[in-house]
Amino acid sequence: MEQVRAGIARAKSPFVPPPGLLENITGVRGVHVKSEDEQASDLAVAAAVKALDIAATGIGDVDLLLFASSAQDLVEPATAHIVAAKLGALCPVFDVKNACNSVLNAIETASAFIETGRYGTILIACGETATLTTRWHVPDYETFMRHLPGYTVSDAGAALLLTAGPAGPDDPGVLRTVFAADSSSWDACTVAAGGSMHPRSTDDDHVCLRLNENELNQSGRRTIQLALGHAPEEVALVRSSAFVAVHQISMPQFHEACAALDLPASRLQVTVDKYGNAASASLPLQLSLAQQADRVMPGDVVALIGLASGFSMGLVLIRL
Repeated sequence: MEQVRAGIARAKSPFVPPPGLLENITGVRGVHVKSEDEQASDLAVAAAVKALDIAATGIGDVDLLLFASSAQDLVEPATAHIVAAKLGALCPVFDVKNACNSVLNAIETASAFIETGRYGTILIACGETATLTTRWHVPDYETFMRHLPGYTVSDAGAALLLTAGPAGPDDPGVLRTVFAADSSSWDACTVAAGGSMHPRSTDDDHVCLRLNENELNQSGRRTIQLALGHAPEEVALVRSSAFVAVHQISMPQFHEACAALDLPASRLQVTVDKYGNAASASLPLQLSLAQQADRVMPGDVVALIGLASGFSMGLVLIRL
């Protein structure tokens, strides 16, 4: 994380974290940063092109395009339009936005559309540019800790292609979805600028990722228990699945998630240590790495578990 220390130092901050502090607190050793001329849509397009190529599907065969991300190119129009224009898509499009659960909510939305017969082939594209929320000028240690999540986020792209097909008991597809929220703690983790509250703010506290740690931890635990307590069948399927992906913001949080699920870390794919917090691209990243390592095969059931500011939790079970 020397690049973070260097960035804070270049901003002539009164406080510069000592070497090793970030790694010791978060377990994150590095993050990925987009190039200056890349937009969220560019990251989504690059991932979408790969997904379409793997599936041997042309963009003309896509019936609906969903841009799912906590990031966006512009406030207006929906970034899905920019992604579609860059891909040459002529289908309907819209954005799905729910912080780090954006991709999970897009899977839920796409699955519902396919089940009702509204659309047959849906492309979900994600482009996260979370490093833009990093606070570089840091007056003191307390401010550094308040903006700590912004020092472990990464930029990333991801894409998934969902298509209609046979719905037999052993056929691939989305098996279950479970979502829960405790919206009373919406201000636990925020990027405040750009909306109606602070439309033109340049205050670092508004434009950078900011954490209310006590409120976040309490709300997170309540939401997790709410979801797990109301979905015993799904939780049993998670524990028996071939692979479990869980949203990761730090190594301590990853181990807490393993404990909450009563699963050994070996059943999951650690990514936050090497790749940082990739926001809503985190779960597709873990699944992709598991596939590349032959940890999952066609026919396996995998569980995707998301946690997002707001505060929300999502669980999606998929048979590959």
